[in-house]
Amino acid sequence: MLLDRQRIDRWLWHARVVRTRSAAASLIVAGHVRLNGARVVAPGREVKCDDVVTVALDGGVRVLKVCGFALRRGDAAAARALYEEVRQD
Repeated sequence: MLLDRQRIDRWLWHARVVRTRSAAASLIVAGHVRLNGARVVAPGREVKCDDVVTVALDGGVRVLKVCGFALRRGDAAAARALYEEVRQD
């Protein structure tokens, strides 16, 4: 089964941006995540390839271009295959 889109909270978790899916949902609800420049307000918002996700974390801001999806959360190497780092502050 090939995925062409995925919930943003699940994608952030699979890409290992956050430790848990609930932490991803909390970031989104708190307004710390943007999708293509627009603030995301719901964890169920879908992302697709070539979308740009901006995440404000304690350590700075990460800007990631979505390159793929996963059915399950893998190791760090598998997570890096899901995105291209555009910028990290």
